[in-house]
Amino acid sequence: MTRLTARDIAQRALGRLAGDEIAVVESWAFDSRALAPGACFVALRDARDGHDFVDAAFEAGATVALVDNDFAPRQRLDPGHALVHVGDTLGALQEIARSLRLDRPDLHVVAVGGSTGKTSTKDLLAAVLASQGCYANPESYNNEFGLPITLCNTPDSARVVVTEMGERFAGDLRALCEIARPDTGVVTNAGLAHAEHLGGRAGVVAVLSELLEALPGTGVAVLNADDPAMPELAATTLADVVTVGESEVADFRISDVTLDARQRPSFLLEGHRFQVPLHGRHQASNAAMAIAVARRVFSLPLATIAVALAATAPGRWRMELLETASGVTVLNDAYNANPTSMEAALVTLAQFTLGAGSRRIAVLGDMRELGAHHDEEHRVVGERTAALGIDVVVGVGAGGAAMADAARAGGVDAHAVSDAADAIGLVATMARPGDAVLVKGSRVLGLEHVAQGLLASGHTAGHVSNSGRCGGDRS
Repeated sequence: MTRLTARDIAQRALGRLAGDEIAVVESWAFDSRALAPGACFVALRDARDGHDFVDAAFEAGATVALVDNDFAPRQRLDPGHALVHVGDTLGALQEIARSLRLDRPDLHVVAVGGSTGKTSTKDLLAAVLASQGCYANPESYNNEFGLPITLCNTPDSARVVVTEMGERFAGDLRALCEIARPDTGVVTNAGLAHAEHLGGRAGVVAVLSELLEALPGTGVAVLNADDPAMPELAATTLADVVTVGESEVADFRISDVTLDARQRPSFLLEGHRFQVPLHGRHQASNAAMAIAVARRVFSLPLATIAVALAATAPGRWRMELLETASGVTVLNDAYNANPTSMEAALVTLAQFTLGAGSRRIAVLGDMRELGAHHDEEHRVVGERTAALGIDVVVGVGAGGAAMADAARAGGVDAHAVSDAADAIGLVATMARPGDAVLVKGSRVLGLEHVAQGLLASGHTAGHVSNSGRCGGDRS
């Protein structure tokens, strides 16, 4: 990243400086537990007030803290440390990121939006564009403070940055694009994620269009040819539209998709076979979008892309495949959930090849922020488990209970529990060697603890695949 002094930060944020004006910042963070020495700690007011952790941030190695005007430190600042006081820390962070982006007109920004698959596509893009000097935050920093942190942390040596962009409300993507100024935009699909706030599918399409509208006429928009919303989305941009999918009309057409025993897809595209080290058939589409960017925007050879793609590391709690010492397979997709991602995860579970007597167990939690679609979509998911031949469903929370009821009506052995703690106890006693267990639900339910509890009860044998660290979208 660009090394800044406390004085530089104060000037960019129009803030008031206290302490050592030449204190140097080499990274940015809003979590005092996860910052590196030399960081600028941004004290945000969210579910918790970051100002309560300024002292902890300095103790962890931060050199500068961006704080509200009324913040008073509990102790005297040491040499080499400073505070920058501003009226609004979030707004100041965004302004700093915006100014850094404007300072680097040659930096190519690839923005990834969509209802599902953003983080996986971002990770795949980071892998295939590594040779181009690409930076992408290892976390799923896709919101109003995560994206600015990504830009602030982009190394000076980077020529490309991949930014994930999340949308919960109308105007979200427009605001993020005003900061990042993307050159290339990728929209994975238009589903029902956050439909409660966005007003159904029409609202989802409208907010995703904000990303496409922000692209310059010289830019490239990569869209999903298999998504019914593709024509409507394509009409909103002046950029060159490139389509990807299994449809015959796709510019980059996927064909001959196969899955290995661990549900990792491979497929043909432009006469070349690509191997994707992530789990689930739907990852073929995400990978093809990354290939399309690498080919159309950066003109990379297919063989080079294939090698880089095969080295992609999966994100934590996103189709993460693990196995207990006793032989229970755990598919941990607990990061978040909406109808589209539920379908993909259930199909993946259904396609596992198991031994005689082994069962497919789905631990399913609420899908939040669906608004008027809530009851219908939970019922549909429950019915879908029966259609796919899932053996056992454990529903967590009110929405999980609705899915369990619908699954039971379809002949599935279904149970309902109130929270993750109850689910851990039930599933740990239920799962047998040879079974496969899917864990999936909205972020607020914390269903990753179910996977962790199951692994702990079986004295985990370790990961079947490598894992990165993800976090960001707060739904």
